[in-house]
Amino acid sequence: MRIVISGGAGCLGSNLVERLIPEGHEVLVLDNFATGKREVLPPVAGLTVVEGSIVDKAVVDDCFDRFRPSHVIHSAAAYKDPADWQEDAATNVTGTIHMVEAARRHEVRRFINFQTALCYGRPSQVPILIDHPARPFTSYGISKTAGEQYLLMAAEGLSVVSLRLANVTGPRLAIGPIPTFYKRLKAGQNCFCSDTVRDFLDMDDFFALMDKVMTDDAPTGVFNVSTGDGHTIKDIFDVVVDHLGVTLSEPVPVVPPGDDDVPAVVLDPSATEAAFDWKARYGFEETIRRMLAWYDAYGVTDIFSHLAAPKKD
Repeated sequence: MRIVISGGAGCLGSNLVERLIPEGHEVLVLDNFATGKREVLPPVAGLTVVEGSIVDKAVVDDCFDRFRPSHVIHSAAAYKDPADWQEDAATNVTGTIHMVEAARRHEVRRFINFQTALCYGRPSQVPILIDHPARPFTSYGISKTAGEQYLLMAAEGLSVVSLRLANVTGPRLAIGPIPTFYKRLKAGQNCFCSDTVRDFLDMDDFFALMDKVMTDDAPTGVFNVSTGDGHTIKDIFDVVVDHLGVTLSEPVPVVPPGDDDVPAVVLDPSATEAAFDWKARYGFEETIRRMLAWYDAYGVTDIFSHLAAPKKD
């Protein structure tokens, strides 16, 4: 396969590059390095790296025209500033349009889109079924959902899969409570836990699904990707404390979710499991501890969030 990966220097994209190149595939990564790191894409045979933004139609078109991909993995997303609606809309909507138009022009065989579980907004039921209405209410959620809707409506002639992802954990994860707790507790800093519930998926389970999704005769459409097993943020904190052997002087505060947060996001993966004959193998605690072992070896660098900073009293 000849695969264009937008946002290929991010966590999911770079892990896929490391998996796909040894399998003999040709990969072109297009990334503006706003959150991704250049050093995670060292020069190797079969890999082409282009610095640029999917917002720039000329850059996208040039990549597709020169590389002539058979497959597209659309992993690029803007999320690091919750107040920057213009950047989110430019990348997550306009950038997606550019990727889809280029893919249609080159008649790629598969177009795989990564969507946020926050597309469901504050769900009326948990676990969230795949046919639950989309009700995003943040810049990130709204713009990602608009991009997905364009993809699904304008994808005539394309074989499209949009994966609505749980919190995928693996090398270079730089967003969410796991790296935050690890870094702060290692430094002796205080933490707090939002009173929320999330689901977590190990990177190897994600890979196992992607292997199936990339095949030409695989199902198309929209799918939840998750274990279906929800846990509180406090559950994560407790695993990190135990892993690091930290002794707390007082219990960690558990605070209500912020105005832009969601109390519970747990996806129902049953339709995905049936369609792809796939099921997550790793349980919650093993998933978190595998992530922490990676941090032990490689550390935590930047930490990003799609949530606004907590308001101070």
